[in-house]
Amino acid sequence: MHAVVRRALATVIVVLALPAAAGAQPGVGVKAKTGKGLYAAYCLSCHGVDGSGVTSTSHPPGVLDVHGLGPPLKGVGALAADFYLTIGYMPLADPHEQPRHTKSPFDDREIAALVAYVASLGKGAGVPHPQPQRGDISRGLSLFTEHCAGCHQVVAEGGYVTNAVAPPLHQATPVQIAEAVRIGPYLMPTFPASQISDSQLNSIIAYVQWAKHPDDRGGWSIGRIGPVPEGLVAWLIAATALVGCCLVIGRRFQR
Repeated sequence: MHAVVRRALATVIVVLALPAAAGAQPGVGVKAKTGKGLYAAYCLSCHGVDGSGVTSTSHPPGVLDVHGLGPPLKGVGALAADFYLTIGYMPLADPHEQPRHTKSPFDDREIAALVAYVASLGKGAGVPHPQPQRGDISRGLSLFTEHCAGCHQVVAEGGYVTNAVAPPLHQATPVQIAEAVRIGPYLMPTFPASQISDSQLNSIIAYVQWAKHPDDRGGWSIGRIGPVPEGLVAWLIAATALVGCCLVIGRRFQR
C-alpha cells in the first residue's frame, strides 16, 4: 500500500515539474517575457501598452510634423528594434529631439530580450545578416556616392541637412548599416530591396568599412573631413608659394 502511494506521489511531482521545466527552456518565449518587463520600465511611456503607440496634440509636432510621443511598434519586427537599441537611439530622453549614436544603457542580453518582445508584437522583418566580404569596394563607392553621399559625404564622415544632422558612419557596424538602409531612421529615406539589393548593400557596407581606414596614397588626409578644408589648405599653400615667387622676382629686378 505504501509503495503504491509513493509511486502515485512521484508521478504527481513529475507531472507538476514538466511545465516548469518546459518554461525554463531558453528561447524567444523566455526572452520576450523578460523583454516585456524591460519594455514596461523603459519604453511604455512613449510607445504605449503592447506597442500601440502614444499620440499627443499638446506637444509640438516632431519630425515630419507627426504629433505624438512614440510611434506604434506592432509589425516593426526585430529589425527596427535591434537597430534603435544597439545604436543607442532608444530610450530617448526627449522624443522631439533627433536621436544620436550613443552607448546603449542595456547589455546584450537585455537588448536581445527587448528585441524579442517587440518582434512578438506582430509580424515584421528580422535582423539582417549582411556579408560585406562578398561586396565590391569600388562598386560600393559608386552606390554610396549615388544614394548616400549627399547627406553623409562621400567619405562617410556625416554632414548637415535641413533641421537634422546626418551622422558619421565610423562607429556603425555592418548590421546597423544594413538595418538603417532598410528602415530609414529619422529623416533618412527607406531603401527597399527593389532600390538597393542585398548584393548592392554588401558592396555599400564594404566601402563604408574601407572608408573607416582608407589607404591615403595621395598624401596628407587632413582628417578626411571633406573637400572644403582640403581646398583651403591647397589655396593657402598655393598663395604662399606665389607670394614667395613674387618676392624672389622682385628682389632680382631691384638688383
